Amino acid sequence: MANIKSAKKRINVIEKKTALNKSKKSAIKTAEKRFLEALASGDIASATEKFNHFEKKMAQNGASGLFHKNAASRKISRLRKKLNAAAE
Repeated sequence: MANIKSAKKRINVIEKKTALNKSKKSAIKTAEKRFLEALASGDIASATEKFNHFEKKMAQNGASGLFHKNAASRKISRLRKKLNAAAE
């Protein structure tokens, strides 16, 4: 355990940030899962809506540093390919 006041503060800050990041990652995974379920059911309109929600969240968190920008873009691109393939 830290003895210095600033180190104790950093521990508290890190715990808060970790909880927030975990929550954001969980929300993104849930959005991805819901999109894939809508796609599997064959409902293209619903899948498109869910994809747009996922894309927005993923791009925001990629820009903020939760994910690497290229990783976020890659995931968005792969899911868009699935959506386009199902729409044809």
